Amino acid sequence: MSELKIRTRNTGALAVMPPGDLPTVTTPTGGTVDVVTQVSAPGFNPLDLLYASLAACMVLSARIAATRLGVADRLGEVRADVGGEKAKDEPSRLETFNIKLEITGDLDAAMKERILADAENICTVSNTLRGAPTLHATLE
Repeated sequence: MSELKIRTRNTGALAVMPPGDLPTVTTPTGGTVDVVTQVSAPGFNPLDLLYASLAACMVLSARIAATRLGVADRLGEVRADVGGEKAKDEPSRLETFNIKLEITGDLDAAMKERILADAENICTVSNTLRGAPTLHATLE
């Protein structure tokens, strides 16, 4: 089994909303995404970004899991379809996340289940959502 090398990078996000405009989110590594609010507008709204983070983390974590299990060479495409359900009471929040993972490749059902379980445990985003992190908001 190959040993994984862990590399770190700057993380975080800065959202800026000029007067009369919509937010733009940037990352320390140069990523940029415009945020939309209209239902019909193409692009990401804040909940889409949350779902996207979970989906991306799950597919990356599935690849890590397959590598750790020694089956990465048989792993095909991995897809994560993520959605959720909003809570019906206050405060406004998501109550449930639904993750549908599709794994192709030369793997039996038991191995795919193992990759799913391991990916969920590896994924920083799923672990964070499960852990109810503390939020600190301040004014500058």
